[in-house]
Amino acid sequence: MLRFCASCGSPIAEAALACPGCGAAVGQAVGGGAAPGTPTTGLTENLAGALAYVTFIPAAWFLLIEPFNKNPFVRFHSFQCVFLTGAWLVLWFVSALLGSVLGLVGMLVLPFVGLAGIGLWIVLVLRAYQGRMFKLPVIGDLAEKLANNA
Repeated sequence: MLRFCASCGSPIAEAALACPGCGAAVGQAVGGGAAPGTPTTGLTENLAGALAYVTFIPAAWFLLIEPFNKNPFVRFHSFQCVFLTGAWLVLWFVSALLGSVLGLVGMLVLPFVGLAGIGLWIVLVLRAYQGRMFKLPVIGDLAEKLANNA
């Protein structure tokens, strides 16, 4: 079974004691779809990480409820979703303002902003489900810092 490092996302061999990419202990590795379920919920951490991106509500829930709020992988994806939601709302508001100021040309930009957001959301959900940490610029760094300060 191939596993992935929770810190850098590098593949880790079954018998490895540390990640070849960053040196993190194997205990911090995330299974590539077969991660052990938590005893109280039955959710695997990769499924919880993917569900964190559904909206900011599950992300906030995972940050508040044990055992998810102790898991760095789930915390990372939850924080990244919360920050992405905030950034997305600001971007959408600015795009709407530009659309009203620039008229028809500005209004043509709004659908592309929406499509880009849907594409990014699909990538984030799939990467989390694969057990990988896909860091967005700025937001991902902040989410990683907060996720590791449990």
